[in-house]
Amino acid sequence: MGPPDTWDRMADFLRGIDASLPRTPSALLVLSAHWETKIPTVLGSPAPPLFFDYYGFPQHTYELTWPAPGEPQLAERVRGLLSAAGIESAFETKRGFDHGAFIPLKVAYPEARIPTIQLSLEEALDPARHITIGRALAPLRDEGVLIVGSGMSYHNIRGFMTRPGQDDSRRFDEWLAMAVEKEPDARNADLASWTKAPSARASHPREEHLLPLMVAAGAAGSDRGKRVFRDDVMGTRVSAFRFG
Repeated sequence: MGPPDTWDRMADFLRGIDASLPRTPSALLVLSAHWETKIPTVLGSPAPPLFFDYYGFPQHTYELTWPAPGEPQLAERVRGLLSAAGIESAFETKRGFDHGAFIPLKVAYPEARIPTIQLSLEEALDPARHITIGRALAPLRDEGVLIVGSGMSYHNIRGFMTRPGQDDSRRFDEWLAMAVEKEPDARNADLASWTKAPSARASHPREEHLLPLMVAAGAAGSDRGKRVFRDDVMGTRVSAFRFG
């Protein structure tokens, strides 16, 4: 989809993530826009497969590999933190990493050596709830775990390569950057009420691609956020953010 170089700048950004960190993470916890369950569910297999949750793509895209090891002990640690915060959770051992997890991580960490687990979104898609989930997971950051929110700051398929989509994405993107960069209480309040933002629903007819950011923001604690990547993809503005 789009010209051949559509994703080149984003790929360069992903390849540079590890070098931008103080140290290589001890483990990765990824939240993808493509896994929703009734309650937060942790992928706890010691060797998760890949889950090719897409269709109609070239055959080679179904032959990709990314054999990162799982980390069942970390999965249990996640469940323990959620439980301590009064959040019920579940454990999953059969599902694999979906493309929202393995595609960006395959680019960022192609050697696939870092233990990785995945946590689902709650299917109710409540933004404040996902911020609360993130708060519960904040101690993981001090344990060397990199919390990765994999979604997209603009996700309206009908808006790509259109003038309305371009305008909506830029309005929403500027609001989102300002919200993320506020002091934490104001940031979280703005993110919890994101539907009030300019062109919010035009940019996200459904919010699953925005909610991984909410978890990351909740886990950030007192750390301020900042925009670390911005690009125009198929005519629409997209950004990436980092906390700490």
